[in-house]
Amino acid sequence: MKNICTIVGIGLVFALVNCQSVNSSKMFYEGVQPERVSDQFSFTEGPSADKIGNVYFTDQPNDKIYYWDWKTNKIIKFLDKTGRANGTHFDKDDFLITCSDDQGEMWKISKDKKVEVLFKGFEGKRFNGPNDVWNDTSGGMYFTDPLYERDYWVNFKLELSHKSLYYRDNKGKIVKLETFTQPNGIIGSEKLKKLYISDIDAGKTYVYDILGNGKLSPKRLFCEMGSDGMTLDKHGNLYLTGDGVHIFNRDGKKIYHISIPEKWTSNVTFGGENNDVLFITASKSVYTFPMRVRGIK
Repeated sequence: MKNICTIVGIGLVFALVNCQSVNSSKMFYEGVQPERVSDQFSFTEGPSADKIGNVYFTDQPNDKIYYWDWKTNKIIKFLDKTGRANGTHFDKDDFLITCSDDQGEMWKISKDKKVEVLFKGFEGKRFNGPNDVWNDTSGGMYFTDPLYERDYWVNFKLELSHKSLYYRDNKGKIVKLETFTQPNGIIGSEKLKKLYISDIDAGKTYVYDILGNGKLSPKRLFCEMGSDGMTLDKHGNLYLTGDGVHIFNRDGKKIYHISIPEKWTSNVTFGGENNDVLFITASKSVYTFPMRVRGIK
């Protein structure tokens, strides 16, 4: 018989897989629940926090980027016409890097809204549609390129025969690292020297050791679950999405499930003044959830 305990609150369910080895009081505040900040969107995605803790996210069908201001708890529109940005991540210089899949591009956006198209293809061929990205401190980036054909793509022609994970170094060289069924969410930590990637259609998440200079160890299966997006806390717990938020420890064992009352939870990150607010994009809404743990830097 599985050892399962459940903590139930209004609109919130924690499913604790191993009650003996995990103390929920070290992760969650008693009585605190996820708060829906806004439900004004069509489909939210790609949250990432800047250096001061504000969280930027996309509303891809409406081609807009917004941000959550942690000081006011307000949602503010940042940019129209984003190239249909999906996943995002801030680089070491606090520029917002976006997977702008309308033309298969990666964009670099400054805080004063100046846009630079970093690249738009591989070996002379258009990307399928960059989906998620993680920047390292050397100025390089890992990104996924699955294929989700959008209604708004005009005259799209498939040019790449694979769906892959790539690395772009700080000089602009792009290398294909590995091919998957449908690579999607990605997150890394140079402190932990780990890179995680979801193969969502295969229902699996993998982990690599980061070896430096864009090099990775052979991948290892982390857990039998795919994910649209993901994040890490400072203890190395991995947060995956889909039906709410699933939290896995470093060994790939699920320790919690946070239920979100939406059809789909797409992505998650940490933000706020102390990097201890879990920010969740879920269908037409965004949620915040203060926690006792902090996201990893």
